[in-house]
Amino acid sequence: MKLLITGGAGFIGSAVIRYIIGNTIDEVVNVDKLTYAGNLESLDGVTSSRRYAFELVDICDRAALEHVFEKHQPDAVMHLAAESHVDRSIDGPSTFITTNIVGTYTMLEVARGYWQRLSGIRKAAFRFHHISTDEVYGDLGKSDRRFTEQTHYAPSSPYSASKASSDHLVRAWQRTYGMPTLITNCSNNYGPYHFPEKLIPLVILNALEGKPLPVYGKGEQVRDWLYVEDHARALYMVVTKGEVGETYNIGGRNERNNIDVVNMLCTLLDELAPVSRNANLLHTRSSLRRYRELITFVEDRPGHDRRYAIDAGKIERELGWTPAETFESGIRKTVQWYLDNQTWCRRVQDGSYQRERLGMIRMEAV
Repeated sequence: MKLLITGGAGFIGSAVIRYIIGNTIDEVVNVDKLTYAGNLESLDGVTSSRRYAFELVDICDRAALEHVFEKHQPDAVMHLAAESHVDRSIDGPSTFITTNIVGTYTMLEVARGYWQRLSGIRKAAFRFHHISTDEVYGDLGKSDRRFTEQTHYAPSSPYSASKASSDHLVRAWQRTYGMPTLITNCSNNYGPYHFPEKLIPLVILNALEGKPLPVYGKGEQVRDWLYVEDHARALYMVVTKGEVGETYNIGGRNERNNIDVVNMLCTLLDELAPVSRNANLLHTRSSLRRYRELITFVEDRPGHDRRYAIDAGKIERELGWTPAETFESGIRKTVQWYLDNQTWCRRVQDGSYQRERLGMIRMEAV
């Protein structure tokens, strides 16, 4: 099978590609615009494979997408490309509307035209898998409920509203045109290659440099944490075994308060990279004894949802997927990965990872 994956240079997309190339005989076409969050260095281990191809394309560019579909003739689409950072959506929502709504519309229309030209077994087997978020369901507050596939949508931020809109488009294309679509909604991902503006990598890297560890409000927000490699495995299972027209929630069954996550990261760093052996802190933070001394509480985010929690029972029952990592095992692997991959981290932090991106864009323009 040949899978066309949008956003394949991003955090989750790169994990999906690494999983497919490393564990299957399928081919992958990575379609990515290479925004700030797209990093081809996250794919260094797979780009030499003859089963991997890359296309520098904006998902809003219909003509370019049509060329990609015609050139590569994919058997399925996994649509992950999206703007995803809530804080950025609050500061500048227009990019989220363009990428997440218009981009998804463009993908659906190009994929629909391509699918309608297929015939026989290839047409019957084609799938369009749209990857979304649990944030479309809104805020569970202090209740003990969990999001199910029947939970009504109530997005709170420009980001989650744009993703909710894209989910509705996918369902409409399935209902109106008969498009063979599937949707998944996942909880908060964490793991290797995560862009440093997100909570877990931000805390790890800030701590190692002796910088403040910012926590919104009192850190009481609850999130369900899902190890990214478990998510990648689930997504592949859905696109290959899921039932057309269905939605599957994917969660880690790992609910934690943000402040508990930050304290856990500090404890692991105290063990694996103690302050006393951190050369970066010897002169700048001579009085520092433990990383949790860097925790700084900041003004809460506008419209901040209190709690998300996923009921992943459907995908567990129907497809046999369960997460392999507990939060304790996954977060230890994550901290160790960041300690072992400081070159990748530095290149993201100083922006040098984008030089290859800029070079490719200039080549495309010639």
